[in-house]
Amino acid sequence: MKRPLGIAQLTLLETPPPEMIEIAAAAGADCVGVRLIPVLPDTPFYPLMTDAALMRETLRRMDDTGVRVFDIEIVRLEAETDVARFTPFFEAGARLGAKAILVAAYDREPARLAETYARFCDAAAPYGLTADLEFMPWTAVPDVRAAVALLAQVERPNAGILVDPIHVDRSFSTLADLATIRPEWLHYWQLCDAPAAQPADLEAMLHQARAERLRPGQGGIDLGALVSAMPAHLPVSLEVPEVALARRVAARERGVSMVREARDFLARQG
Repeated sequence: MKRPLGIAQLTLLETPPPEMIEIAAAAGADCVGVRLIPVLPDTPFYPLMTDAALMRETLRRMDDTGVRVFDIEIVRLEAETDVARFTPFFEAGARLGAKAILVAAYDREPARLAETYARFCDAAAPYGLTADLEFMPWTAVPDVRAAVALLAQVERPNAGILVDPIHVDRSFSTLADLATIRPEWLHYWQLCDAPAAQPADLEAMLHQARAERLRPGQGGIDLGALVSAMPAHLPVSLEVPEVALARRVAARERGVSMVREARDFLARQG
């Protein structure tokens, strides 16, 4: 069974959604992710909620190519998060036909985080969107165990856990930990590689995760075991930022070659 394969926005962060869709089509990918909200100040994002022309062009390219938008990103759950402010974000996601929202937890107060996440799930549900929590070592949900505990507490049907190999490895999560994720909590997952050596400090970890990952099979993460552990029907999103390479190689060339290499890698894993 061929796994549905997509390109995450972080992989081609400089590329607006219409071009992302064209690149995905040229590469033979099935879907893309779109960043509608900035992660940090002065980082690229594409506000389809307010840019009507960009939304129209994105929808046109989707119709022309058959490539769909699978996930929208990225929502940071913080102490001051006001869930009501995300209505235009949900509406844009529904118009795009998106299925999932990438969510990250930055509120260090556990009870408030659980309440906010539950309210966010409830608000996203009428738009047909799941809220997929990505555990990351530097966040309030640093590993698989913490993510499982939060979802068990929240108990929302559209809550999910987003598995990313670099975060599995850097958080020292295990295959046994992954096995505790309920099947209904898995809606898609991300694919990348990284050097086997752990980063020296948090700054190095953040830089590697946000700017310099490796393509599947080029690093030292045990991706074969991870691929075997993930359900074969789940969409896979390639999240491989290559900031240094992007300075000299165009987005289209990087995207097409990466998708083809990833297809070959996944095929070799059976």
